[in-house]
Amino acid sequence: MLFRRAGLLAAGLFAFSATAFAADPIKVGVTIAQSPPGSVSQGTQVKDGLEVAAKMINDAGGVDGRKIELIFEDTQGIPEKARAAVEKLITRDQVVAVTGEHQSSAALAGIEVAHRYHIPYINTNGWSDVIREKGYPEVFNPGNYNSRVAIAVADTMKSLGAKNVVAFCENTDYGVGLAKLIGVQIGERAKDINYKYETLDRASKDFLPAILPLKANPPDVVVEIMLPPAAYILINQLNEQGVAPTKKTLIYDASGIADYPDFWKNVSDSAVGMLVFGLYHPKMPLPELGKKIAAAYVAKTKGDPNRLLFQAADSLYLIAEAIKVGKSTKPDDMIKALENIKWTGTRGEITFSHEKSGFKYHQWLDVPYVTFQITKVNEPVADMKLVQEPGKPLDPSKLEKTK
Repeated sequence: MLFRRAGLLAAGLFAFSATAFAADPIKVGVTIAQSPPGSVSQGTQVKDGLEVAAKMINDAGGVDGRKIELIFEDTQGIPEKARAAVEKLITRDQVVAVTGEHQSSAALAGIEVAHRYHIPYINTNGWSDVIREKGYPEVFNPGNYNSRVAIAVADTMKSLGAKNVVAFCENTDYGVGLAKLIGVQIGERAKDINYKYETLDRASKDFLPAILPLKANPPDVVVEIMLPPAAYILINQLNEQGVAPTKKTLIYDASGIADYPDFWKNVSDSAVGMLVFGLYHPKMPLPELGKKIAAAYVAKTKGDPNRLLFQAADSLYLIAEAIKVGKSTKPDDMIKALENIKWTGTRGEITFSHEKSGFKYHQWLDVPYVTFQITKVNEPVADMKLVQEPGKPLDPSKLEKTK
């Protein structure tokens, strides 16, 4: 009898242990910039998006009964810190995947560590094509990529009838990489356009040496390829010097910064008339999950939804879907599930390319984008004029002329 009771007790303890283990949270590592010199506004948006998605997943029962636990690390947008952050998340925190990164230089550092440890890495917003060109099986890209922007810019410049285009890019993998790609695409799609770019230090607060020479011979379009706070400084100084936006010269924001929460606090009337490459506009159609995420975000922050909200949410949901489909948190099972996934997220049906050439490997190729124009100060994104809808060419007749 004593032996039987001991056996029952052992069985009970085993069952309790198994239940407790099954209920352990699924740890997901997140690297974002939470302090300068990184883009803190981007980091905040990504953090909000991940937290909204995690709450929705957990409120719905989690992933196979286990809740998602987000573990955040501040990279300051610095590659060395991003590398250390991913190392810490994998080795000390034992995360099953890493996501959240929104700056290309930091992502390039982080994926090296994820590749070395063979841990899934969902690149939320690193645009650099080099991230894809590495060909790492652990890395998946549901966000935008430089080649897509370069094609959009080249097509827009052609539609505008521009003859002289100048780009100012930040001195990062993202900035320089995109500036070069725009040149390649303009060369292929609009050979009569004279294009050049100049690299600027993103830590600088004075861009006048680059701006002033444009006063004597203003271009048709100035393309801005920078992240805040440098982007705000550049836009303000272009306006202060009377270079752009003017009747002669447009500003084209290739970085999609008009929906940042601090945008209007930093640019005032300097951005009126600016064209914006956008990955989200309230007039874009959204799948059901996108509508739910948007509503949850508004309830949480009282702010307007933004493209990083949807990108962050998709990143976390993809990790959850990979675990469900693969029935495991083991790297190989998750990677295989992601490679074959066909899932409708917040912005459309996401699949990842298997083509190992250039920017295509493990990339969602059909990321939707639009172009819109800012027409007045403090204009909400919802009121900014949509001049190019997803999958359609830009319509120059819809543009408002700068006064």
